[in-house]
Amino acid sequence: KSLQLLNDMVREKELAVENTSDTLSACRLRSKMLAKQLDHVDMEIEREEEAGNVAAVSHLQAMSSRLCTELEREKELELRLALTQKQNLVELWQIEAEQGKYNILREQLQKDEEELQMQYQEEREVRIWKEKITALQAEGTRRAREKKEEKARREREERNKKLLEDAKRNHEKAVCFLRQSMARIHEKNAKEEVKAQEHMERRIQAVLSLKTSITSNRERLQTLQILNKAKALEAKKEEMKMREAILAEGGNVIRETFLHKRRQENAKKQEAFRELQKSRKMEIVSRILQERASIYKQRKSQSPTKAIKPRDKLVHPLLQSREAWQIIFSCYLQHLCSFTKVMALSISLPQDVLCESGDEDTERDKTLLVPEFPGLWSREYDLHKVPKAEDPTQLAIRAMRKQMAEKKMEALQTGIHHKQTVPAQEHKGCAFHSKPSCIHFKDFDVGQTYKKKIVLINTSYSVNYCRLVGISEWLKDFISVHFDPPGKMSSGMSCEFLVTFKPMINEGLEGAVMFMARTGPFSVPLKCTVKTCILALDKELIDFGSLVVGDTISRTINLTNSGALGTTFK
Repeated sequence: KSLQLLNDMVREKELAVENTSDTLSACRLRSKMLAKQLDHVDMEIEREEEAGNVAAVSHLQAMSSRLCTELEREKELELRLALTQKQNLVELWQIEAEQGKYNILREQLQKDEEELQMQYQEEREVRIWKEKITALQAEGTRRAREKKEEKARREREERNKKLLEDAKRNHEKAVCFLRQSMARIHEKNAKEEVKAQEHMERRIQAVLSLKTSITSNRERLQTLQILNKAKALEAKKEEMKMREAILAEGGNVIRETFLHKRRQENAKKQEAFRELQKSRKMEIVSRILQERASIYKQRKSQSPTKAIKPRDKLVHPLLQSREAWQIIFSCYLQHLCSFTKVMALSISLPQDVLCESGDEDTERDKTLLVPEFPGLWSREYDLHKVPKAEDPTQLAIRAMRKQMAEKKMEALQTGIHHKQTVPAQEHKGCAFHSKPSCIHFKDFDVGQTYKKKIVLINTSYSVNYCRLVGISEWLKDFISVHFDPPGKMSSGMSCEFLVTFKPMINEGLEGAVMFMARTGPFSVPLKCTVKTCILALDKELIDFGSLVVGDTISRTINLTNSGALGTTFK
């Protein structure tokens, strides 16, 4: 390490001496050039003084002073560089003298390095000899492996040859079995074709008979359709008459229409319930008969040697008494009567109709205790014929119509709705328009209070007025309306009313705010919608286009929730 350090120091000092000498020579060259420039400037100053050019003389003098300053600076630098050069030479000589002291050590080091190289050479030769031995061993192993692989290949070829022979023999056997199976399948298919042909002939005959029956019943269907159309037209006329009557009375058309439709729906539900009860009664009877038949078969199988009794005497013990049938039918009739009474109360029937329907139910309870189908009980009991009772739903509808007609005749108002006319034309449609056209409370929170101000504009052709009638029944718990009647309003004038919404349940609501104008009733629709999440993708089709095998193409899809309710997705 010391020798290497001395060598490095010698090289550094030699480099420093060389750089310093180069810098010194460059400095001396610059000094000579500055001296020449100074002589030239002095000559120019003398020439300009002789010519009497004062400005040029002052300029040249300034240049001369600057060149003198630079020349002095270069001389000082030259002196410093010369001193540094001498100091570097002294240090170089000292290092070389110090290096001369270690010549003997350097020679010994060279000898050691030569011995080390000889040792490395010997180790290299030994390693090469070992590698040759390893290569020979690997060659022997490779040849042994090749022999083993050749032997395994021959054994595999012999095994494959044997497998091919076995497969050929098995194939011949399979072909033989396949021919036999195909023969059986062809025979089976022929039988199935015969059966299918017979079935098709029967279906063709059925279709032909159905076609004849359809042609024969077509006129009957046409008459039924005409009757249905006539009934629908009559119902529509009755609805229009009812609307006119309600308008004449000054009542709420929407509410009355809604109640009328609800009554009709309840009547339909009641009729469907009756049909369901009848079907259930039939099902109970059929199950009892099936149970009796199964018990009869079981007894017959258990005692085949007993004498067979007459068919009408073999009755299940539960069916031998009339009380069993009374219990079964009374339970279902009580359920039917309770449902009928609830339906009658839900459609607000008059008291006398309820009493009448209750009497009919009690009579039905009494009469339906008697068996409805002959031949199911012992012949010693008498069968009674039950007179057909009138449907309580029809009685309720008839009483309701009579009550509405009497009310209309008694409370008919004398006021007449005026048409919206001007000398040239007549306005049709609603006399007032609202801004906005629908009162919509969107994305509400339960427990909060929401308010909306609505503007009503008189779009008729004459002076008009309006008054608040009310709101839908199912909205009264959540909606309140503040409206000050403005009195008479000219065409184009407007008024305002305030709607306050206090939600108590997180459910959507729909209804209307109803008004009465000089030209007739009108309403403003109202809607309350809960917070929902509306997810939508920006692409309907992911098209990767044409690509090369091995490439990777990616596409980005944006999923947006435009609703007010957050949600998770996967």
